[in-house]
Amino acid sequence: MRATLILFMLFGALGMVSCNDEDNGKYDEYLVARPITMSKAEFKNSIDIVAPVPMGESGKIYVYADYIFVNDKYRGVHVLDNKDPRAPKKMAFIKIPGNVDISVKGDYLYADSITDLVVLDISDMNNIKQVNRLENVLRDNVVFPFEADIYEWQDIDYGNEVVLGWETVVERREIAEVEVQFSREFDMMVANAADNSAPTGQGGSLARFMIVNNYLYAVDSHNINVFDIQDLENPKDLEDVYAGFDIETIFNRGEHLFLGSMRGMYIYDISSPAVPRLVGEFEHGTACDPVVVDGDYAFVTLRGGNMCGATESGLFIVDISDMSNPFLVKTYPMEEPYGLGVKDEKLFVCDGASGLKVYDKTNVEELVPLNHFKDIDTFDVIPMEDNLLMIGAEVIYQYEYLENKIKLISTFKLK
Repeated sequence: MRATLILFMLFGALGMVSCNDEDNGKYDEYLVARPITMSKAEFKNSIDIVAPVPMGESGKIYVYADYIFVNDKYRGVHVLDNKDPRAPKKMAFIKIPGNVDISVKGDYLYADSITDLVVLDISDMNNIKQVNRLENVLRDNVVFPFEADIYEWQDIDYGNEVVLGWETVVERREIAEVEVQFSREFDMMVANAADNSAPTGQGGSLARFMIVNNYLYAVDSHNINVFDIQDLENPKDLEDVYAGFDIETIFNRGEHLFLGSMRGMYIYDISSPAVPRLVGEFEHGTACDPVVVDGDYAFVTLRGGNMCGATESGLFIVDISDMSNPFLVKTYPMEEPYGLGVKDEKLFVCDGASGLKVYDKTNVEELVPLNHFKDIDTFDVIPMEDNLLMIGAEVIYQYEYLENKIKLISTFKLK
């Protein structure tokens, strides 16, 4: 009887293996994106300032004066008092549905709320007020989670709802079905979505908002949206400048804007600030792509995989001494790089789950490793004058600069 039971269990196990082998050939795991929606009526009156709340999903960071602003993806902005970088404190949460980016000048904060531009007076951090809202001025400001494999957009009621953002989950799906769905439906989804001395703040390399003098430049997937902000409380929506496809980030140095896209880096002259003019471009294989600039070089991280493309991940260093003819100087392999930053001779690279990597960039063709902070998820950095600010998975890290490396001085959990 015992032998019979063992034999039965053995055949059962073999059957399960056979079934799983067949299953593995037909199915695979995919990252599925589902829309986060809100009624249009509720959306119009959704801005609010409330007491601090736990972080949902940390996004981009921005620094202004002694304050840190942390985007909570598609929900709003957390405000932190950073007068003491060793012990930052939560102050408030600004509810801005659909928010991904902000920028600050002269105590006015500019934020996207999907296609609207919201203006808030932050001169009194204990009494933040909305002072203006420009509707439908960020016309193509549709942010997709490009790392996703599947988008479940079919049930969106575009007549009565707005899509604030996307939440993602890993699910097992039939391979053949996913391939057909992706090729047929993704394009349809995209088609349906529709000099002043006041101080400015500083964003990271993943920013899509950039203030230069009296102008705010906000990139969406296709355009540079230009706003005259000489009257800080009342921005003027100027003519958009078409910039191509899959624009993701914006960086400024002097009279030039550097746009990172999934297809390359584009350089725009803003000597006539209301009308940015394309002067050069550097193309690469399809990949997610932020860029920062220092001296004669642009530093670009490319992250391959999924919708970011098939390009291998890496750090690209591009010579921009001739803006009209940028060319690749050197490539360094990376695991899954996101944001990056430069400070004097130091280069900081957020290499995703591989941690924060710090290099001496004196010789761009032979970068010298200075630090590698492992076992942390890294997203973006802001190199400030006195210390380095980095955001990872719902955690803010602050470092002090040392002669040949950096040292961690505080860790602040946003949850």
